[in-house]
Amino acid sequence: MPDNPSDGTGVLVLANSRSGASLGRPDRVPDVRRRLPAATVRELTKGESIDEVVAAAVASPQPPTVLGVLGGDGTVSRAAHLARQHDLTLLVLPGGTFNHFARSLGIEDVDAGLDAYLSGSVASVAVAEASVDDRAPITVLNAVSIGAYPELVAERERRSSLGKWWGGAVAAWRALQGAHRVEVARNGRRAQVWSVFVGVGRNDPDRVAMMQRATLTEAVVDVRVHHARGTRVRAIASLAFGKRSIAVLRAVRLMPPASDIERIVDGDFGIEVRPGGAPDLFVHDGELEEVSKDGFRLRVRASPDGLRAYLPPRDPGARG
Repeated sequence: MPDNPSDGTGVLVLANSRSGASLGRPDRVPDVRRRLPAATVRELTKGESIDEVVAAAVASPQPPTVLGVLGGDGTVSRAAHLARQHDLTLLVLPGGTFNHFARSLGIEDVDAGLDAYLSGSVASVAVAEASVDDRAPITVLNAVSIGAYPELVAERERRSSLGKWWGGAVAAWRALQGAHRVEVARNGRRAQVWSVFVGVGRNDPDRVAMMQRATLTEAVVDVRVHHARGTRVRAIASLAFGKRSIAVLRAVRLMPPASDIERIVDGDFGIEVRPGGAPDLFVHDGELEEVSKDGFRLRVRASPDGLRAYLPPRDPGARG
């Protein structure tokens, strides 16, 4: 365990004030400043580059050793990428809508994250690296997806002013009307699919949509290919990730049958999205990325011990 200064010396905290704003959550920045008075707390403004902020801090006379992030999954994912790039330990302070990675770490709220830092409990966490065509790899903490889910996320973002629940409901309806089959190819085989999910670490075999990882240390990717043999209703129903939602949808026979889902577990997964109606988006950790409408190649590779992160004190192997 590192010898952490209890006042937060050497900690840079980036706060995304827009994360979770639609839920009416209180501003937790004052609590961070109070509990870590020597930390540098930077509230990100709209359009500000998190990469440039971190690069400037690392190049300063007193560079940080810990990168803290107060925000949702998208902000945390980017901060994790930068922590790996600059050899920093990541401190997650959940402040978004879902906070999937924070929950996998066992950090339920900001106070739990600060307690984890003060305990000095650090673990090595497996991550994945996703690359499209010849682009540089990006760090993935939870999952990558192509097909129906990115379309749903894009619809939801266009309706963010309606709030989480209404916006999500309208987005689901619009995605249901517009969902289309995607042609993919892998190892010489072609297929029409509704979606492909690539999760970090092995996950619940009953799930199609893997938004939150189930392990911290397993360096594999768990892939679910939803073949387009059923209806659009099943394509959208398969995106449910809550246990209760899945149980209800399965009971009314809206979830796709097991025969429509192909599972692949490997350390390195590659797939080609073929031209002709190809989606121009994919999503990783809740963040949309634009790709070519003329098709693209996606590769996701597991990386063991890819990230150092604070977590509540316990046996690190208990979650792996």
